[in-house]
Amino acid sequence: MLDRRISHVVAIAHAGSFTKASQSVGISQSGITKSVADLEEELGFSLFHRTARGATLTEEGREFVDRAERLLDDARTLLAGKHQTRDVFAQTLRIGVCPSSLDLLLVEPLATLLHHHPSIRFDVVRSTFEHGAQLLRTGAIDVGVGFEEAFAEWGEFKCEHITTMNLSFFVRKGHPILALPEITSADLGRYNLVLPSDSRPYGPVIRAMLGQDGDWRRRLHVIDYFPIVTRIVETSDTIGLARRGFTSTTDFLKTFAHVPADHMLPQMRLCCATSVRREPGPAVRAFVQSVREAHSLSL
Repeated sequence: MLDRRISHVVAIAHAGSFTKASQSVGISQSGITKSVADLEEELGFSLFHRTARGATLTEEGREFVDRAERLLDDARTLLAGKHQTRDVFAQTLRIGVCPSSLDLLLVEPLATLLHHHPSIRFDVVRSTFEHGAQLLRTGAIDVGVGFEEAFAEWGEFKCEHITTMNLSFFVRKGHPILALPEITSADLGRYNLVLPSDSRPYGPVIRAMLGQDGDWRRRLHVIDYFPIVTRIVETSDTIGLARRGFTSTTDFLKTFAHVPADHMLPQMRLCCATSVRREPGPAVRAFVQSVREAHSLSL
């Protein structure tokens, strides 16, 4: 049998804290803390950064967890028995959605995947891109759903394109910008904007509008919860972003107006991202295929 301390380290990496990990493996917090401390002393390096907010992997810890997860997977396969049929979908598929406003992309794909593979279980985490990327790096999630341009910057993720999203600016009815005969980026830059993220692909475009100096941050809200976004736009001169198509619906047009400046926004390529260090399993591959099929047309 494998050293039990290995599973303790993996549990902490997935849970993000010693307390939550101790609950998942069924031992006391002091027990799992001592277990990992003994292992770190034996290895000669630290596996985790301990903070008041939890535990994050060190560089050496990430390498250790990558290898440990493969060992544990191999052990589970070996113990299943040579002649025993193993349901490769009888597992929890851990999915990160970043930014979290993209979670609607998963509604139909997850329902379809569960219909075809009833034994599968989902654990969906909604987060900022930065946090989602960290979870994917450490193996805390199996696959991330988000913007390809943001994931591609890291160089350690494999990105599989799933669809393209087109966005539009929107404002409250009666907004001063709607009276302009032609809207420029300078016109947009005179107002506060609200975005779900200031990372790529939003960041570079908006920074160009608001100015490259430090003042641009003073006019940018970063809010990844659309009901709050709509309320801010409705009650101020702040300019928001919404999926093109939604900005032409009857419900939308009761309160808001589309800003005719779509040409200033790039197409947002969406992808499913996996770590290049880990080969995607059948559940991940089936998930990616389900998402791609559900969104075969641009949004």
